[in-house]
Amino acid sequence: MHAAVGDARPWTQLVSSPLLRCREFAETLAGRLGLPLSLDDRFQEVGFGVWEGKSGAEIEQSDPGVLARFKADPVNARPEGAEPLADFHTRVAAGLDDLLANNTDQHVLLVGHAGVIRMAFAWALHVPLEHAYRVEVATSSFTRLRFDAQRASLIFHGGSLAEQ
Repeated sequence: MHAAVGDARPWTQLVSSPLLRCREFAETLAGRLGLPLSLDDRFQEVGFGVWEGKSGAEIEQSDPGVLARFKADPVNARPEGAEPLADFHTRVAAGLDDLLANNTDQHVLLVGHAGVIRMAFAWALHVPLEHAYRVEVATSSFTRLRFDAQRASLIFHGGSLAEQ
């Protein structure tokens, strides 16, 4: 993530998931840039129930094809004990609504997980939840959304700031 950011300094503040990988990066970046950082539980990754802590290979080993079924139907093919996708979307959307309402004319970096980015797409661009996992989100990549008068535009997705 540090390489993807490089020397960019366009943000006025950072908001992050409180989970370890996102939080540690956001704390380091905020310290380096001298920017305020807020941690927001609403931007934690979706709860994956019985899949928590398992690799894709481990999940597939116990039930071949299950990940493909999940990506094809993330609303109904959820792992046992997983957070319902509609609940996850509602949680992320509430965080994004507050972020927009409280940061008018600001450039905020949200450090989040792949699922959070998918829900941001669904919320901002009105992508149906059943299509949310069609959006590929690479590790340590950037997505840039711009909001003008409550209208969202996708500016960039899937690379580093050096590529913009």
